[in-house]
Amino acid sequence: MNVTIPDKSYFRIGEVGKILGVEPYVIRFWESEFQTVKPLRTKSDQRLYRRKDVEELLTIKSLLYENMFTIAGAKKRLTRMKKEDSYLDDDHYRILADIKKRLCEIKRILD
Repeated sequence: MNVTIPDKSYFRIGEVGKILGVEPYVIRFWESEFQTVKPLRTKSDQRLYRRKDVEELLTIKSLLYENMFTIAGAKKRLTRMKKEDSYLDDDHYRILADIKKRLCEIKRILD
């Protein structure tokens, strides 16, 4: 799915619906089911979605429509995806720390 998100800070629900290709009531339903989507509310109670919310909604739509997950399955998959991302970050930091340590040893030997 190749969707371009406009370069804006906030999006109203109608704009998000057009980006995703779904009706606003679908977005409101997903918002109630998936706790990771938390739009801001204006004083007039309008929803304002941040870019990260739109990206999360795109992921949810992909899981539900393209990968044919159920709501429960999509929730589990999102949780697993977030855990995998955090593990990757920790692994990258360990690898970089090891590389730095070895480079410092090489520098010490050469000096």
